[in-house]
Amino acid sequence: MAQRGVQLERETFSCAICLDLLKVPVTIPCGHSYCMHCIKHHWDGELIHSCPQCRQSFTPRPVLLKSTMLAALVEELKKTGLQAAPADHCYAGAGDVACDVCTGRKLRACKSCLVCLVSYCDQHLQPHYDVAPLKKHKLVEPSKKLQENICSRHDEVKKLFCRTDQQSICYLCSVDEHKGHDTVSAAAERTERQRELEGSRLNIQQRIQDGEKEVKLLQREVEAVNGSADKAVKDSEKTFTELIRLMEKGSSDVKQQLRSQQEREVSRVRELQEKLEQEISELKRRDAELELLSHTEDHNQFLLSYPPSSLPAPLSGATHSSSTNTRPLSYFEDVTAALSAVRDKLQDVLREEWTHVSSTEVDVLLSAAAEPASRAGFLRYSQEVTLDPNTANTHLLLSEGSRKATLMPQPQSYSSHPDRFIDYSQVLSREGLTGRCYWEVEWRGGRVFVAVAYKNTSRAGGGDESIFVFNDKSWSLDCDQNGYIFRYNSISTLVSGPLSSRVGVYLDHRAGVLSYSVVSETMTLLHRVQATFTQPLHAGVWLCETAEFCKLK
Repeated sequence: MAQRGVQLERETFSCAICLDLLKVPVTIPCGHSYCMHCIKHHWDGELIHSCPQCRQSFTPRPVLLKSTMLAALVEELKKTGLQAAPADHCYAGAGDVACDVCTGRKLRACKSCLVCLVSYCDQHLQPHYDVAPLKKHKLVEPSKKLQENICSRHDEVKKLFCRTDQQSICYLCSVDEHKGHDTVSAAAERTERQRELEGSRLNIQQRIQDGEKEVKLLQREVEAVNGSADKAVKDSEKTFTELIRLMEKGSSDVKQQLRSQQEREVSRVRELQEKLEQEISELKRRDAELELLSHTEDHNQFLLSYPPSSLPAPLSGATHSSSTNTRPLSYFEDVTAALSAVRDKLQDVLREEWTHVSSTEVDVLLSAAAEPASRAGFLRYSQEVTLDPNTANTHLLLSEGSRKATLMPQPQSYSSHPDRFIDYSQVLSREGLTGRCYWEVEWRGGRVFVAVAYKNTSRAGGGDESIFVFNDKSWSLDCDQNGYIFRYNSISTLVSGPLSSRVGVYLDHRAGVLSYSVVSETMTLLHRVQATFTQPLHAGVWLCETAEFCKLK
């Protein structure tokens, strides 16, 4: 009851806003008390000033004065050494681990002890910091699963781990049903598992880095595709605009020529027409004179007036009239027919060429057509290649920032890894290669296979499937002092070319192009492959002495 009374005193003199003992206490008109700073801050910026507890509003804003009586009582309470009640967020709620020692309303635990198998709040944890034997106990973050550390059969703490059955056990279990099993301390097993976990994390982080690099490469490829498509659209619009301009100019020229010819023909015809009309008028006049003469009764007068010849000259338009009567009045049908023929030919050409353009793969236009021909062109796509020690055969020593691999007589101290080549002196790059990439390999010794391979190429087994030569997941150029052989899926192709200790490799993943060249300013092509790559590729080598992925500027 005394403890409950103390608790009531704490709650009575605590501010409902900050949940601490009242500081400069003030009482507002509704009777509730708060720290002066807390209630002022609560009311600042509010249009309606109300009590945080009963919600009674006040107009105007109350003038706050220190309550001297409450202040004195709080000071007396402080002298007793009591503090304010814990805030609500200090108590254990749903989902929290509660202190196992607290009675009544339990506080939230801050630590769990793996020795005591008890969870403690700050107050009840203090002995673990003060008492010497308790200081040796293992404290961890609060856990609800402490009871899982107790053996249900023997009621003892599980401090051992049975590797045979892969489960935690207590000491009595090790001499009972787990007798003769491979058992170690839980701490030792944790150390081993922790080492494996770190290896897994490194592997995952490396894959994340590889994935992010591939995402960036794909993003660059998207940008390249978009840029190329935008340029192609712009160029096509320009081309069609020029074609339209040419057609419009041709139309204008033909129209102008037709109108000019029309004017000439009309002028010629009208000139003939006017001349004929004048001649007809003259003939009508002559006809009238002759008619008048025909009515003269005096014979002598008739003979004197009669002209030597009464027949007029032929009309000047007679020839034109006869030709008009013998052919239809058509002048420009030949032009129309010629234009129709041009239209039909143009339609045929456009139809044929458009079918060719629309059936062409965009990625081939973007990549294969732009395959470099010089070393400077290849270097635009230079790729930094580093070798992955998790894939290296144990007899390979990596150096020069993991760019150089050397075959050693003694195995190297590599940790166990599922990606490691077991039977052959092979290694793959860390980087997954997509898009357009170029790198160079310099080799020394009797022989080297310069390869690209998928990540899931076989790593172990005495069979040939794990060699870069005898599977369908890798492509390689076999180089030695006698020449070159390209190898893929057990198929060998003899390659001719100048002997060199430095080979350039170009990959256009999207276009499915892989080529090998002897490195020089002009680059001598050794072999070119057209394939369909379904996964990111990794550069690799199978060597007899030394191979180095060159650092390109």
